[in-house]
Amino acid sequence: MKKDRTLYVCQECGYSSYKWFGRCPSCGTWNSMVEEKEKALLKSLKELYRPLSLWTAEELERLSTGFDQLDHALGGGIVKGQVILIAGEPGIGKSTLLLQLADRYSKAYGKVLYVSGEESGSQIALRGKRLGIAGEELFVLPETNLEQILEALEELNPSMLVVDSIQTIHSSQLESAPGSVSQVRECAYRLAQTCKGKNIPLFLVGQVTKEGAVAGPKVLEHLVDTVLYFEGERFSFYRVLKVVKNRFGASGEMAVFKMGDSGLEEVPEPSALFLQERVGSAGSVVFPHAEGSRPVLLEVQALTIDAVYTTPQRRSQGYDINRLALILAVLEKEAKVFTRDKDVFVNVVGGMQIVEPAGDLAVALAIYSSVKNKVLGDVLVFGEVGLGGEVRAVHFPELRLKEGKRFGFNKAIVPRGCAIEEPQMETYRVSHIMEAIELLL
Repeated sequence: MKKDRTLYVCQECGYSSYKWFGRCPSCGTWNSMVEEKEKALLKSLKELYRPLSLWTAEELERLSTGFDQLDHALGGGIVKGQVILIAGEPGIGKSTLLLQLADRYSKAYGKVLYVSGEESGSQIALRGKRLGIAGEELFVLPETNLEQILEALEELNPSMLVVDSIQTIHSSQLESAPGSVSQVRECAYRLAQTCKGKNIPLFLVGQVTKEGAVAGPKVLEHLVDTVLYFEGERFSFYRVLKVVKNRFGASGEMAVFKMGDSGLEEVPEPSALFLQERVGSAGSVVFPHAEGSRPVLLEVQALTIDAVYTTPQRRSQGYDINRLALILAVLEKEAKVFTRDKDVFVNVVGGMQIVEPAGDLAVALAIYSSVKNKVLGDVLVFGEVGLGGEVRAVHFPELRLKEGKRFGFNKAIVPRGCAIEEPQMETYRVSHIMEAIELLL
């Protein structure tokens, strides 16, 4: 008979090894490796795994956050036990949004625990007074010790937990400083496991780096169910909340808010917001942006002027500068639109970011419109541009056209390869960038 082997399992994070360690290689906890028999572990595993056909899909109960647009972006609301990470630059409005959300949620579902590691209770009370929040069922805990937070969670048993921010929380079981990789990973893991066991939704606020990514270990984004990015110019009224990851719905969705005297207010029609001050001059093109299932009409602006210096400038706001260089090269080779002696500036109005390649054709025609000083008018443009000048198909063409139709657009330049069964308007299909330019001529 084969002799049972001994495993050493970390009691904090579950890391297992055949060799004993004084400090867990995974979570860094000292003296957490406990001896267990491999046979017992295998037996417990056999009781857990089963064929997919024997698993039953549970119907998820959706809970409203109090913001209709945010509920729509999350797939209909939040789910019990869902762990949501919200990240954004300092001063963008994360704490304001979560305080409003916690107040509305407490009125509908009961007690909410708001843990603040960066502000005192009086500071939060001052913000609540400015926002008109009474907070009868909203409990504030200014604390950074993880064990104290978990103890308060057991005593209060709230319907939601908000932690602002996870980088300030530390565990007394670890010797590293708050905000370190081991502290952030350990605290987030234990909070997530506790809230999932109690079916309590958990909101974690994450700080961002200078590059705009979530600070701390990358495992933090893999640990949570949903990742939200709060974007916008600090000195602008408008904020965009993007769903980057969502295990309970589609990613790429967004919700738009307006910062007012009484806090953040929802913007039900983002397309109308971004087009409300459009003049329609040369270099202006309307692009139906559709990263998620809800398209938003954006204005793409281009400006070209004679270069003053030997090396012309290329600047972009809301569009990848490397992608812009490719578009300029294709315009010069395939369409004979020369910009080597001109400064080129591209801007996406409203502080939005265009990441999807479907915006290539809109940027190209905006640059052409500015170079030739020709107004395009009210026409939708979308399509990916290849290095050979070909215009490639993109996803959700009918949804893009439908959104444009709602706002009075009757013409669109679309890739020839897009399968459109029911055109919402007069569409001009192109397969090469020169065909699109000839339409404008």
